[in-house]
Amino acid sequence: MSVGPDPVRDVVSPYDPVARAEDARLRADARLTGTIADFFLDADARLDDRTRLMLAQVLGAIVGAIEWDIRRHAARLLAGGGATQAGEAMLKAGAGGVLDRLTRAGLLRDEELMDELIARVRHDLIAASLPVEVAEPDEASLLVRLAGVPDSVVASAASALLAAESRRRVANEQGSVGGSELPAELHHRLVWWVAAAVRDGLKSVTRESDRAITDAAQRSLAAHDEGERPDAVATRLAGALDARPNELPAVLIESIGDRRLSLFVAVLAHAIGIAFDQARAITLDPEGDRLWLALRAIDLDRPTIARIGLALSEADPRRDIEAFADALDAIVSVGVEDARASLAPLALNRDFRMALRALARTDRR
Repeated sequence: MSVGPDPVRDVVSPYDPVARAEDARLRADARLTGTIADFFLDADARLDDRTRLMLAQVLGAIVGAIEWDIRRHAARLLAGGGATQAGEAMLKAGAGGVLDRLTRAGLLRDEELMDELIARVRHDLIAASLPVEVAEPDEASLLVRLAGVPDSVVASAASALLAAESRRRVANEQGSVGGSELPAELHHRLVWWVAAAVRDGLKSVTRESDRAITDAAQRSLAAHDEGERPDAVATRLAGALDARPNELPAVLIESIGDRRLSLFVAVLAHAIGIAFDQARAITLDPEGDRLWLALRAIDLDRPTIARIGLALSEADPRRDIEAFADALDAIVSVGVEDARASLAPLALNRDFRMALRALARTDRR
């Protein structure tokens, strides 16, 4: 049964030339606003073309996968309840337009969501560009060796990371996605946004269609397992390894040389007692100051820091290798305890850190 007229949906025909002209004018104004904002961005704030392209690909794939999952299951529920036509409409009405609808609504400008996706994209691009360093030509890579050790906890986590990174790599290459691979809170937020956009695209809304969309969204939430994300698996592996101070240089160097940036980040996070996302942020920061402090906090020596810095500089064009070389003496002169003290704020509770960041933003206004 219909729930009545919807003022948002009851618009003039899409073939109305007056309405189309007005839409075109609004789109032109929006493009101009965006172009002006982009022109005045600082160079270091502007995404390079490769990152921008992959970010659009990943975001579109995640939203598209959630949309299709919700539409398909909602359609099955409707058809199973005898509403075959409503089920067909669920699959077709506005299909593929959810990303555009969320973009126009401004929902995808969510800072936490975009921070996570940009970090993921930059992480994957840098990992794929790291120079491969093999200590012994006939020796298996670090992760493959760990997957074969007698310690079942380590071996299981290493095998899981191999599988998770393989899925991520294939998804990036094919422009697809097997799941959102978002933290649970962000996945929850995005699923309900997509569900709302699917409903918004229906020509006729009934209680049955609302119930079907709701059930489909809840099914997507129940099926999401953030423990399968490469970040989470790498964190489990780092905890299982629990590398000793004398083992850290070799593990970190081999992780970088094997293009296993997730493992590098996870081992670093475990060693200095911070969350994976914090360690990833300081690893991806092109200026590198916090990363060098983190490496000194675990007492890495000059050759090890130099190798890590050089590898990251080769993989990330944003980094200034000459500035790093000039600063190397100053980096290694920092005492271990001083480095640890300077990184102490990173170990704060995540929600506490977010609250402090929000408070700092209000102070700057």
